[in-house]
Amino acid sequence: QVQLVESGGGLAQPGGSLRLSCAASGFTFSNYAMNWARQAPGKGLEWVSGIYSDGSGIFYADSVKGRFTISRDNAKNTVDLQMNSLKPEDTALYYCVGILSGGDYWGQGTQVTVSS
Repeated sequence: QVQLVESGGGLAQPGGSLRLSCAASGFTFSNYAMNWARQAPGKGLEWVSGIYSDGSGIFYADSVKGRFTISRDNAKNTVDLQMNSLKPEDTALYYCVGILSGGDYWGQGTQVTVSS
């Protein structure tokens, strides 16, 4: 079955960096666009970034543009999110999301906390 497993979250100081990774299995990863979304405490879900199946299209929410970088490795079935210049408002549970032909699939999430 489809599995998306995030890793790499943790505690970072403002201005610091973290790298999230999502390992995918159970589907043909190279056929599908992948996304990252987040949910901050007490707030709704926010789409963060997306990347086309072949990496030819990359998109970011305005709130992270210029600070976050999404990438994928179709040989390893992974999609990463490099997060630089972190701000306290980036604190959230971050989800890897695959929009497949059978529906949307979400990982369990990885917590990112930005605090001094």
